[in-house]
Amino acid sequence: MSNAFLIKTPHFDEKTFTASFSYEGPDHITFTETVQFVKTDSIIHRELLDRTLFLASIFVGTSYYKSHPVRKIIFEDPTIKLTHDQAQFFTTVYQEGLSQFAFENHLTRKDLAIFTTSEDAPEPQPVNNLTDFSGTLSLQSGGKDSLLVSELLSSTPHSFWYLSSSDFHPAVLDHLNAPLQHATRRLDLTNLQKSNGLNGHVPITYIVESLALIQAILNHQNTVCAAIGHEGAEPHTFIDDLPVNHQWSKTAQAEKLLQDYVKTYISDSFTIGSPIRQYSELKIAQLFVKHCWEKYHDQFSSCNIANYGQGNNNQKLSWCGNCAKCANSYLLFAPFVTRSELDRLFGGQSLFENPQLFDDFKGLLGIDHRMKPFECVGEIAELRKAYHLKLSEYPELPFEVPDSDFDLEKLY
Repeated sequence: MSNAFLIKTPHFDEKTFTASFSYEGPDHITFTETVQFVKTDSIIHRELLDRTLFLASIFVGTSYYKSHPVRKIIFEDPTIKLTHDQAQFFTTVYQEGLSQFAFENHLTRKDLAIFTTSEDAPEPQPVNNLTDFSGTLSLQSGGKDSLLVSELLSSTPHSFWYLSSSDFHPAVLDHLNAPLQHATRRLDLTNLQKSNGLNGHVPITYIVESLALIQAILNHQNTVCAAIGHEGAEPHTFIDDLPVNHQWSKTAQAEKLLQDYVKTYISDSFTIGSPIRQYSELKIAQLFVKHCWEKYHDQFSSCNIANYGQGNNNQKLSWCGNCAKCANSYLLFAPFVTRSELDRLFGGQSLFENPQLFDDFKGLLGIDHRMKPFECVGEIAELRKAYHLKLSEYPELPFEVPDSDFDLEKLY
């Protein structure tokens, strides 16, 4: 197996509610990641759980596959036979989902994995009629999108779920309108360092959503609610025919592919998706200001650098004020929030006057051929619109920003 990436059979300990995902790369280093789920008193539906553990093992595997990427994927369990649709879906995840990783490591589609179809793969038979499953598990991060969804769900039976690599969670999540469950993901950082391989971005949204689906099954809930607007579809660049997206797994295309997989191979009783998918990032910022700003403005953050490093204590969320994600958020909120309020979030500074961010703003606004930053950010047209809609008290950037006919009210 020197030229293959091995996906081992995932395990779930029903006493501790710990899942283990193991892999072996072509350098013969074995990786094992564990996820501690929240214990429940519900009877475990083992067939549903095993099907979802298998799906999660594919997604979680991207974190270790990237260390030494190869074309061939094999399974420890010789009875696993993939249908054409399964193989095509998993191949898409390991190619489109790892496109930023490929770009940063000078790889092409031909270097990335292909999952093989088995001619004798059994016809999919989803588990149906789950009459004892109900309610919604809503993913939370403490960012604007998920906090907005928390307000929109106020009249629906639901609970919140937070996944992190530490025992900490943002304090703002203690003030939501429903209970919070906190699961913990322990990556195998020791063996990743030992492998001395490549590094890069993975389809993290798929990883989180598949693990949330496991928690929903343990809770006997039938809906997993993400918080993703219309985003990710605009490529940063291309590698031949491979569009390079920072977060392909956040796109509408990826959401539809995951929904179809869950309905076909797990259960058609489950719903997974985002209730704000129809809105642009700029519209979501406007809705957040309307429904959430007064309650959460000094407690939320979308800055990854300040809050979401491995093992960070992020109980109090903050903004670094020097990254592309901060620049993106500043642009999105400038039409709807006074300068004094917005500047206060970023340490009392106007980000439009920060020279360290000028190149980031050029990338966000599509100026001087600067590539859009590898972050979850708005599309160029909507960010240009946000800039020209900003309240009059904001200073100008020291370069010309083209006009935009972007429609704030458009639904996708």
